[in-house]
Amino acid sequence: MPGGVARRATVSPLPYPMKFPLAVLRPVAALRGSHRRRRAAPSVGTAPGTLQVQPGDLPPRLFLISFDVDEVHEREYLTYAELLKAYSSRPDLKHWLDVRGYGDPALLAQIRDDFHLSPLQLEDVLHDHQRPKMEVDTEGRFFLVSRMLELTPNLGIHNDQLSIFTGPNYVISFQVDYNDCLDSLRSRLRSERAQIRRRPILYLAYALLDTVIDFYFPLLNKLTEHIEELEEAVFASPSRLLLARILMARKELIKVRRLVVSERDKLNELLRLEADALPDELRPFIRDLYDHTTQAIELTENARETISNVAELYQSEVNNRMNQVMKLLTIISSIFIPLSFIVGLYGMNFQPTDKAGHELPLNMPELYQPHGYIALLAVMSLVVAGQLTFFWWRGWFR
Repeated sequence: MPGGVARRATVSPLPYPMKFPLAVLRPVAALRGSHRRRRAAPSVGTAPGTLQVQPGDLPPRLFLISFDVDEVHEREYLTYAELLKAYSSRPDLKHWLDVRGYGDPALLAQIRDDFHLSPLQLEDVLHDHQRPKMEVDTEGRFFLVSRMLELTPNLGIHNDQLSIFTGPNYVISFQVDYNDCLDSLRSRLRSERAQIRRRPILYLAYALLDTVIDFYFPLLNKLTEHIEELEEAVFASPSRLLLARILMARKELIKVRRLVVSERDKLNELLRLEADALPDELRPFIRDLYDHTTQAIELTENARETISNVAELYQSEVNNRMNQVMKLLTIISSIFIPLSFIVGLYGMNFQPTDKAGHELPLNMPELYQPHGYIALLAVMSLVVAGQLTFFWWRGWFR
C-alpha cells in the first residue's frame, strides 16, 4: 500500500432507502410471494436476437458492486448512465452489475451494446425458460444460465432463471425478479476478510453458481420432510386430496431432478474446457460444485423413490381399508342370509288345516304353537351365535 497505510473498506451509501434490503439472508421459505410473471410464447418469425419482453415484466433495477481487496462500493442506480459512469471511472476494480427486471428492452439493448454481449445470448436471457447451460466465446467470456429454485406456499417448485455474463473485470447477472437467493453472496463481498475479493473475477461467477446450488439443499430437505408428513397422513386418513398432494410432490421432484441434472452437465462442460479458457486455480472449485450437484441428484433420487413408495403405500392402505369394509359387509351378509331364509320360509303362510277343518300335518304346524314366535327367535339367535363363533375361530375378527 502507498505510504504503508491500509485503506479502509468502504460501502458507498445508497441514494435513497432501499425497498428490498440486501443485508438480510432470507431462507428459502421466505422467498414466497415474489413476483410471478405471465410467460408468453415468443412471436413466431421474429429475427434472431430480437429482444421481446413479456407481459408483466418488472422495470429494471440496476445495482453495481465494485470491489477489490481493500474496498467495496455498493449502490443502486436510478439511471443506467450513472451506473456506466461509475463503472468506467474505476477500471482498476472488479464489478458486479446486477440487473433485476426485464421491463425495458431499450435499456437492455444499451447494456448489450456497451458490454458487447451476444444478441442471441441476451435473447435467451429474456426467454427465461432456458435449461442450465454454458457457452464461451473466442475471447474467453462466459455465458452461464442457472435456475434459482424456491418453494411456493403449497410446497410446489418455482424456478427463476439467473443469467450470467463474464468479462475482463466484470460480471453481469440478469434475473426477472427483484428478490433472489444471492443476499449471502452480497454479505460476503462486504466482508473485509472475504476471499472472493482477492480472487479473479471468474471466481465471482463461480460464487454465483455456488450460492444458487447451495439453496437446492434446504429445498430438498423441506421436500423430504413434506414427504414424511405425507407418509404419516397415509396411515391416518388416506383421501383423494392426499393422493393429489402425493402426485404433485412426485411431479415437482421430477422437475427438480431435470434441472439439477442440467446443472451438473453444465459444470461437466466447464471442467472439460482447456486451461486457457478456465484457469487451473478455479477448477477445484468447479469440481467441488460438480460434487454438490451430484449429491443433490442423489437426494432427489432418494426423495423420488420415497414418494413412489408413499404412492404405493397409499394404494395398499386404500385396498386394505376396502378389504376391511368388504369383510365387514361379508360378515353381516353371512349372518343375515340364514335369518332371511328362516323368515322367508315362515312367511309363506301355509295353513295347518284345510277349509273343511281337516289337519294338514306337513303344513307348518308351528304357526299355531303358543310359543312359536319365541322359539323361532331363539333358533335364529342360536344360528347367529354359531356363525359368530365360527367366524372368530377362523380369525375373521383379527
